[in-house]
Amino acid sequence: MKKIIIISLLTSALYSGGIFSVGHKNFGVSVGSSSGYGNSYTVVGVNANYFITDNLSVGVGYQGWFGDEPEINEISIPVTYYVPTQSNYKPYAGLTYRHTFIEDPYKDHSAYGGRVGIAIVTSGNAFMSIGWVQEYYDDGINGSQSRGYPEVNAGFSF
Repeated sequence: MKKIIIISLLTSALYSGGIFSVGHKNFGVSVGSSSGYGNSYTVVGVNANYFITDNLSVGVGYQGWFGDEPEINEISIPVTYYVPTQSNYKPYAGLTYRHTFIEDPYKDHSAYGGRVGIAIVTSGNAFMSIGWVQEYYDDGINGSQSRGYPEVNAGFSF
């Protein structure tokens, strides 16, 4: 049974459609820093994506903001299109929705936006990406706002 599982994993990693093809799933992690409500945080995230068609993924992600108060947790839903190229460099563009859960006295809020960047296929089933996210939101305190920030991710696909 172990041999069948190992062969299946190796076969899926060598699948000729690549890691951004229909049916593939990828998981990623991210670590960064951000500030909010006058405080600095370390932001740790995990995400999972499923390719509904070649080069188009839909996913879900979680980010926890650690190191200060108020407590902040976020859930996001990205939709991302990877431009097919003959190289290991895949430009991408997408849309994202994010909901922020924040402890009292602050109010939860949502953000909408877009993201662009480049994914680099580092092996048959792994990639890294670097890009830019631009979001629009109303946090209930400062009215409508926009913010942009870089994103760096690493992930694997099967």
